[in-house]
Amino acid sequence: MAVNGHPKRARLRFEGWIAGLGTSSGTRVVLGHWTRSPFGPFSDVMIERPDGERLLLAPDQRLATFVADTYGFDAVQVVPVAVNVEGRAWTVEAGSLHLRFTVGSRGPVGLLLRAVPRTLAARPSWAALVDLPARLLPGVRTRGSAGHGRREWYGAQDLRPVTTAVAAFEGVSLGTLAPVDPPVRFGFGSAPRRPSLVRVTTTVELSRGGPPA
Repeated sequence: MAVNGHPKRARLRFEGWIAGLGTSSGTRVVLGHWTRSPFGPFSDVMIERPDGERLLLAPDQRLATFVADTYGFDAVQVVPVAVNVEGRAWTVEAGSLHLRFTVGSRGPVGLLLRAVPRTLAARPSWAALVDLPARLLPGVRTRGSAGHGRREWYGAQDLRPVTTAVAAFEGVSLGTLAPVDPPVRFGFGSAPRRPSLVRVTTTVELSRGGPPA
C-alpha cells in the first residue's frame, strides 16, 4: 500500500512487560518479557556495565538481529533466555545471567495507568500525547527514533516498583538493588530511575523499504 506515492511503513506490535533495575555494582539490567509479538512469545535482556559496555542477550539469531538493528549494543550473545513468574517473584536465566526480583504494590501512577483503556494505551497517538508528561521522569521517553530509520512508541498500561533483587553475571554477584543511574543508553530513552516493572505495548515502525521481521 502506498500513501502519497510512498510505500506505507510496516508497524510491528509487542505486548508484555519491561523490568528495569540497577545494582550496587553499577551494572543496570533491562528485561523485556513479551507475551505477544510478531516473533511469538519471547524474552530478552539488555545489560549495561559500569564502564558503559552495552550487551544484548537474545534467545535466537533472528531476534538478536532485529533487536540489535533497533537499539544500540557493543556486543550480542545468543543464549537461552527463560523467565518464570510466581506471584510477585520473577526469575530470569539468560546465559550467564541469573536474576531474581520481586515487585511491590502499584502506586498512584500505576493505578492511573491501569485506568486508561487498554485499546487507547496501545495506540501510538496516545504514546505521543503522553510523551511530554512522561519526561518528568528522568530519562523516560514514550516515543522516538530507533536504529535503521525505525520509529518507536511505548504505551504503558501498568507500573509496579521492583522491591528486591539478587543478580549474578558471569559468576560474579552484581550486588544489591539500586536506582537505574546513570540512565541506560540502548535507545532514545531509559528505564525509570526507580527500579520498576512496566506493562507496555511497544510499536516499532520499520523504515520504508526496510527488511521484514
